[in-house]
Amino acid sequence: MPDFYLVPLLPELFMAMAGMGLLIVGVAHGNDSTKTICWAAFLAVLFALLILFKVDSEDITVLNGLFKMDGFAGFMKALILLGTALSLALSVRYLDDENMARFEYPVLVMMAGIGMMLMVSANNLLALYVGLELQSLSLYVLAAFRRGSLRSSEAGVKYFSLGALSSGMLLFGASLIYGFTGSLDFDVIGNVVAEVYGAESIGLVFGLVFLLAGLAFKISAVPFHMWTPDVYEGAPTSVTAFFAIVPKVAAIGLIIRVLYEPFMGMSEQWMQVIYFVSVASMLVGSFGALAQDNIKRLMAYSSIGNMGYVLIGVLAGTAQGVAAVNVYLFIYVIMTAGVFAVILSMRRDGMALEKISDLAGLSRNAPAMAYGLAILMFSLSGIPPMAGFFGKFVVFQAAVAQELYVIATLGLVTSVVAAYYYLRVIKVMFFDEPADAFDAKTPLARNVILSLSVAFVVLFAVKPSALMASADAAAAALF
Repeated sequence: MPDFYLVPLLPELFMAMAGMGLLIVGVAHGNDSTKTICWAAFLAVLFALLILFKVDSEDITVLNGLFKMDGFAGFMKALILLGTALSLALSVRYLDDENMARFEYPVLVMMAGIGMMLMVSANNLLALYVGLELQSLSLYVLAAFRRGSLRSSEAGVKYFSLGALSSGMLLFGASLIYGFTGSLDFDVIGNVVAEVYGAESIGLVFGLVFLLAGLAFKISAVPFHMWTPDVYEGAPTSVTAFFAIVPKVAAIGLIIRVLYEPFMGMSEQWMQVIYFVSVASMLVGSFGALAQDNIKRLMAYSSIGNMGYVLIGVLAGTAQGVAAVNVYLFIYVIMTAGVFAVILSMRRDGMALEKISDLAGLSRNAPAMAYGLAILMFSLSGIPPMAGFFGKFVVFQAAVAQELYVIATLGLVTSVVAAYYYLRVIKVMFFDEPADAFDAKTPLARNVILSLSVAFVVLFAVKPSALMASADAAAAALF
């Protein structure tokens, strides 16, 4: 296949051209065009999703082997584009309400989306880094987007500082890997690992550990989670929603790509690292959230715990495990988008609210919103027959199939602990003394996203086979 055959990269190319075009429109018309540009970006992302469905997802490499398109990359890119579209739809009214309507916002979200799509198609350590940094640079700016807010600026500085540290660790690991294999290409690295792996490859082990440390930061896995609660709390809520919904999907996709292709021959080594990170993330995510009274911080610890569960599927090292990860991530994206549709609607007298106690009496003041959030909380806690239960079930099933009984048991125990803080939100909404009602006008986009999210969570059990089949097909592409 000639290197100029760029059809597999059409979604990324379209997103880049659309983003540049919207940037020119913004420069020409100023911040008054922000709402129009946001919706145009939303439509552009959906159109990129349509292009992706038309692109052949057979195993193709382009740009001299830098990028790969296969079924796994296609599934992950579809999930990234879906999450990006949901994040943009949730953001439009928020930007106006908070007086931070700037046309750069949707363009930055699109650029981050392009970086994530390139990440999951990376077939070379250099391509991996380019995609990762395109995503990260956009996210640094978004975290500090409310320039007049001390908390937002603090969130941006913390995320940038720790992100720079993680990038340095990743680059150091990549340099060690290059030094011991003589290549940045995943295929060549995989061949070297398969041929010479043994006692003399201690340098490769160190390189892989540093590479994993840099990637673990991107999914806020313990012990690289320290930025998450503060950044989630300090960043504008629409940015927090974006952080929670999309980047973790891309980072998990990249981790699977790296571990299952070039480094599958070193599975005994990386499985030890993933085991520790998974257990630690589940424990910190479950127990750390118990004392939180800010719902954005609670969602930060929830995301840490959820990444711990996802890594159980990665740890299985099988097609069943990858398929379980795919199913879990899809369900996680839909649930999280629905929860943030409610969090963004927590406003009283024009002021944004973040305390869990502010939800008191929501069942009387806004029963539809309260019941919707309650269903999503039940799903996040893994209570059947909600979709969240099936996400955890398939992950634990993949672990048990590989006789990983201890970590599967720990996952069950931490799920029970986590259920406490999810159910506490429901208790506040339905049983506490009512607080003043939220502002009545909830944007249509948020209502639609909440409704679709709740419908998906409730009806998933009726026909889970469609998603399961797609997840299985995507996982099979790696094997």
